[in-house]
Amino acid sequence: MTKLLVLAMLGLQPMSGYEIKAMLEMNDAQRWAGVLTGSIYNALKKLEKDGNLKIASIESNGHRQKAIYEITAKGEQYQKQLIIECLGSSNINYPTDLFSGISLAYQLPKEEAIEQLNKNKEQLLNELLVVKSGMNIKEKVLQGEIPRLTQLIFEHMFEIINSQIKLIDNATDILEHEM
Repeated sequence: MTKLLVLAMLGLQPMSGYEIKAMLEMNDAQRWAGVLTGSIYNALKKLEKDGNLKIASIESNGHRQKAIYEITAKGEQYQKQLIIECLGSSNINYPTDLFSGISLAYQLPKEEAIEQLNKNKEQLLNELLVVKSGMNIKEKVLQGEIPRLTQLIFEHMFEIINSQIKLIDNATDILEHEM
């Protein structure tokens, strides 16, 4: 995924590794794509070695130099291949820890189980706020023109989080009234 996002950023315009890192951090790529921004530099080296990008220029700033990378024609083809792979891969991530905890919650005192579920719910509510904030930042940067496919991703993220909140609410209700 890191290679794909690096190529996508360079498809927009030539950039330094630092600029790519900053763009991905601003877009919260770690949250929605699982990309650790520290892995960008390794991806740049590998992509350059394989001919998918090249150094367009070296800029000097005082005693420091930075490489400005640009995508190559080979890199554009590789990016398309990576997009095809991503679109064709099915990856369902279940909240297995939560599922296990709920299925065994009856072994705890009811109040303790409910307290832990409420803590989890609070974390999910905070996650909703963070994702909403990320969407608002993206909307400002893009001057209100979030692409429809990106909107779809945000909507899905909200659905996933709200679905887990509903699961916790239902489990809490069962614990409160049936146990």
